Amino acid sequence: MRLASSAFERGQPIPRRFTCEGENISPEFSWEDAPKEAKEFALILHDPDAPGLKGFTHWLLYGIPRTVTRVQENRPKEAKVANLGLQGQNDAGKLGYTGPCPPSGTHRYFARLYALRKELGLKSRSECRRSESGDRRHSHRRG
Repeated sequence: MRLASSAFERGQPIPRRFTCEGENISPEFSWEDAPKEAKEFALILHDPDAPGLKGFTHWLLYGIPRTVTRVQENRPKEAKVANLGLQGQNDAGKLGYTGPCPPSGTHRYFARLYALRKELGLKSRSECRRSESGDRRHSHRRG
């Protein structure tokens, strides 16, 4: 399974418009070659270099139907996004996407797409810690 974004290139900085210094809108992501067994997807954008033991999760999108292969940019910051799925609470305590805003230095950001063999059944506004534990048990492939 391959995950890509038209918003930025792998290993390159996230453009300003997707950060706290810009418009703070969510970037576009698309994927291909997902396993046929996938029942749904979950997308997590995480900064492992942020202060704290577990870094900082910027976006948690889950319950994405298996027929979806693209997340358009600038998704609304609502619990349920029509024809897309549910958004959880990020580590800023906000719903939906919150752009990078590192206090200092260069940070890395990892977007991970999970193809899940089973629907997690999580409610809207879930937190990343609960979702990630569910992913590991039912994940088929990660992109």
